[in-house]
Amino acid sequence: MKGGNEFSSKKLSANAEAWIFKLHQTLTIKEYGKGTLRSYVQEMTLLFKYYHDKAVEDIIQGDIEQYLMYIKSAHQVGRAKCRSVAQSCSFFFKKVMPSAYIVPSNLYPKKQFILPNIMTEDEVRILIETAYLNIKEQSVIGLLYGSGMRISELCNLRIKDIESSQKRIKIYQGKGDKDRYTLLPETIIEKLRQLYISEGRPQEYLFTSKQTKRAMHVRSMQLVVNSAMQKAGFKDRGFTAHTLRHSFATHMLNLGNNIHVIKTLLGHSKIETTMIYLHLQRHTQLGIVSPLDMLNQATSEQNKYQHTKHDNAKSS
Repeated sequence: MKGGNEFSSKKLSANAEAWIFKLHQTLTIKEYGKGTLRSYVQEMTLLFKYYHDKAVEDIIQGDIEQYLMYIKSAHQVGRAKCRSVAQSCSFFFKKVMPSAYIVPSNLYPKKQFILPNIMTEDEVRILIETAYLNIKEQSVIGLLYGSGMRISELCNLRIKDIESSQKRIKIYQGKGDKDRYTLLPETIIEKLRQLYISEGRPQEYLFTSKQTKRAMHVRSMQLVVNSAMQKAGFKDRGFTAHTLRHSFATHMLNLGNNIHVIKTLLGHSKIETTMIYLHLQRHTQLGIVSPLDMLNQATSEQNKYQHTKHDNAKSS
């Protein structure tokens, strides 16, 4: 929370500690990702500290709603933070300590529908053809846009998962700890070979931190993207690694590819997530015309007909 809070430093009660241990155990057994585990444990720990004088078994839905109101008003947290708290409570009071008094769905903030920022095909072309990009920047931009992978997946891209002969990349344990395949653009294969040599022929990950010798950190990878965007003249456009992923999906749709195929390449678990790109697809490619344009077209054709009729009458 912004600026910290007055109760986060409080010590958990023995009762709360026991339930946090049970939460951690349940998440581990169900093989939830490390990020989810860390987030759920942190959110429930803060909730239990807020109600440090109350047993966990005595917390009811009204208490959670009061806590949400508190962090919104006192700490000015946004919708994403409230949703994180609600998701954590939903899991805990459904899977760890089932409660008849708490309806998890009532805790969720209303979902916002925000169209993602994308680049046009011409903007991507300008970025890729920028003369000052080094081999790492070319490879990073080419892979993010050409395959649609997430930046975290690019950081953890293993050399053995780049299947040049098959023109595909295996995404090993991507979001949700799921394996999948996505595209390997043929035009970037030679650049990746050059990068591999220039990076000193790394043993496991293609993008390796020079300091830790392990997979490159997400923040460091975003700096590479930012540098490329700046060189291309897009410094103030707000384009990120995820913009390239959104652009990949939208441009795939523009090319007429099946949305279910795109869903698989992106690694989405629900088709509804992929369908947002339908709103970004070029309407002209779908043959969709505004009724105003149709009306103007009809008027223009009518006028043309009248002029032709008039000219014919004069000539006869």
